[in-house]
Amino acid sequence: MALKEFITDPLGFGTAPLGNMFRDIPEDEAQATVEAAWNHGIRYFDTAPLYGAGLAEIRLGRALKGHAREDYVISTKVGRIVLDEVEDVENRDLGEKGDVFRYGLPNKVVNDYSEDATLRSIEDSLGRLGVDTIEIAWVHDVAQDFYGDEWLAMFESARKGAFRALDRLRDEGVIKAWGLGVNRVEPIELLLELDAPRPDGFLLAGRYSLLDHAKALQRVMPTVQREGLGIVVGGPYSSGALVGGRHFEYAPASAEILHKVARIRAIADAHGIGMKAAGLQFCLAHPAVVAVIPGASHPGRIAEDKEALREQVPRSFWLELRKQRLVDPEAPLPGDD
Repeated sequence: MALKEFITDPLGFGTAPLGNMFRDIPEDEAQATVEAAWNHGIRYFDTAPLYGAGLAEIRLGRALKGHAREDYVISTKVGRIVLDEVEDVENRDLGEKGDVFRYGLPNKVVNDYSEDATLRSIEDSLGRLGVDTIEIAWVHDVAQDFYGDEWLAMFESARKGAFRALDRLRDEGVIKAWGLGVNRVEPIELLLELDAPRPDGFLLAGRYSLLDHAKALQRVMPTVQREGLGIVVGGPYSSGALVGGRHFEYAPASAEILHKVARIRAIADAHGIGMKAAGLQFCLAHPAVVAVIPGASHPGRIAEDKEALREQVPRSFWLELRKQRLVDPEAPLPGDD
């Protein structure tokens, strides 16, 4: 099923921060953030077992408990199993993202993309979320940033296990759609080359943003669009770097990235627009993108995101970015014919 058939709002909510990403978020603040999203009309919520070893799913389930299930869409992910066993979170191996969820639950998380683990993962997620169904299952992080030189072996394990299991669950009506949830374009390229099984779309985090989009634009977006699939864009603010933060790709931003941000900000200031508006509206200008899901850990951020979508950005701003080669010349921009 095409993602746009049930993801009808361009702004969703990414729940990684609810898993205590980078900091220990108080429970009342987490709940208030989800409620703020709901009150601002957001009805698509993306989560994952990895986010705080199940914490984000638990918090999301609590916050949505009082709302009718048919009124919202959930995507979660497979590929990680959260165990009852606890571990020292300081010694977790999460590839390049080792410190991202150090404040999450201490439960041990194991990587497993087999068919049995996929089915168990979905069952466990349903329990943590407190729901009977999910709409979308993304196969999580079968890419270089988590598995280095072993990523192709992990992809092959997912091809034989998770892909086939999810394809069957979709055909049986248990889920509506499946695809990859990754931070790299290469796994998407590989899956698109397979004759079967066939995904419905992808959650691509960080690779189609104002700061980093050339590779995705050239290597995956045309095929996704041609085949009638969809892209959900995660990380539109590039881990915060675009909007004044010091992180890019979950790590301290390089001098090069900070310089690029400063150049974009100077143009934005000259045109009197906000960086959030620039970031979100750039992502949504591509016809393959069905939604963008910035994360938030504070209620006030939700209102900012909604206002950023409504903000009127003059065409001259986008043309100036193109002129200064701050966006790829082939990137669709708001207002392009």
